[in-house]
Amino acid sequence: MYGWSVFVNPLIAQEHWTRTQVTLTFTLALAVLGVGTIIGGLWQDRVGPRIVATVAGLLYGAGYLVSAWATNEHSRIGLYLGYGVISGLGMGMGYICPVALMTKWFPDRRGLMTGVAVMGYGAGAVIMSLIAPKEIISSGVAQTFLTFGIAYLILVVLAAQAYANPPQGWRPTGWEPRTAVARAAGTDQFSVAEALQTRQFWLLWLMLFLNVSAGIMIISQASPMGQQLVGLTAVKAANIVLTLSICNALGRVFWAWVSDYLGRARVYMLLYAIQAAVFFLLPRLDSVALFTGAVAMIGLCYGGGFGTMPSFTADFFGARNMGGIYGWILLAWGAAAIPSPLLIARVRETTGNYTQAIQIITVVMLVSIVLPLLAKRPDKGVQRGEIRSAARREPAPNV
Repeated sequence: MYGWSVFVNPLIAQEHWTRTQVTLTFTLALAVLGVGTIIGGLWQDRVGPRIVATVAGLLYGAGYLVSAWATNEHSRIGLYLGYGVISGLGMGMGYICPVALMTKWFPDRRGLMTGVAVMGYGAGAVIMSLIAPKEIISSGVAQTFLTFGIAYLILVVLAAQAYANPPQGWRPTGWEPRTAVARAAGTDQFSVAEALQTRQFWLLWLMLFLNVSAGIMIISQASPMGQQLVGLTAVKAANIVLTLSICNALGRVFWAWVSDYLGRARVYMLLYAIQAAVFFLLPRLDSVALFTGAVAMIGLCYGGGFGTMPSFTADFFGARNMGGIYGWILLAWGAAAIPSPLLIARVRETTGNYTQAIQIITVVMLVSIVLPLLAKRPDKGVQRGEIRSAARREPAPNV
């Protein structure tokens, strides 16, 4: 998904679609991905991850195949259906399975191991950014979609067969929580419905939404932005996408590991603060090295948000129903894909540059710094008591 920007200019040149029309494919895929995480999360809590991940692989590969047909037929609606809806749904269903698995298998290294799991999603774009630009030049966009579709379908379905949940109540032999972060994690196991009733759930949802909005704005336009701001060629701009992809992947592991010691909330404060500074400087950078460094930092912070949030969620609500609960959290990912990619594409079309959109997200990041300060673990007993008290205070209906 994060290699999408390598398709933007080729599709514009080949099909004569506007930048906003092409970007809508990416936006639609991420929006549907959010729905897919809910479906996949709730389903895998019931039947286990293997079946869900297998179906996800079939859908993801099929979406690329439909996109190949649509590009040959010059059908924008077909591209929206293939890449946007079918692949987007497969991505969401497939993403949630390993994330939920890691929180159950590794309570002793919850941050690090969920970071490792979601690193795979970021690292996938490394392959895309290395292969896709050359494949597009030599074979065309449609053939590139076809090649990746076949490869993804086979590899994801095969990998899914290794998935299995641990026995119920499993924990490493002799392990006891020793770090401050591990001791602060809750022992309550919330159901999906109970989690959705807490203000902490919606705070985590908002925190992920804002972090995704910042990073996805740059990811959706990384290649053309590099071409405009520092004069890169299309092939060299793919190196920016490669850098962004590598840092996105590394950030998921690094910040998740740091959160095991520093705390989830403190990590999120750092992510927002760093991005505010980088976005403020971004329009003023005029060299390839500085631009690459800025993109690298954005990638690290974007990935860090995804690496840290699964353990944040499991600490608050428990791992038993992690699939369903985190599936709903990841709806923020899909929701964040709607405003910022379309905003930056529209600003680029109307003003000829990216400055105004970048200024907006800079302010958003500054304001966001306060949110982690409000993130306190919910108490299930208190939550139930509040609900019961509210029920007692509610007047009896007239019958």
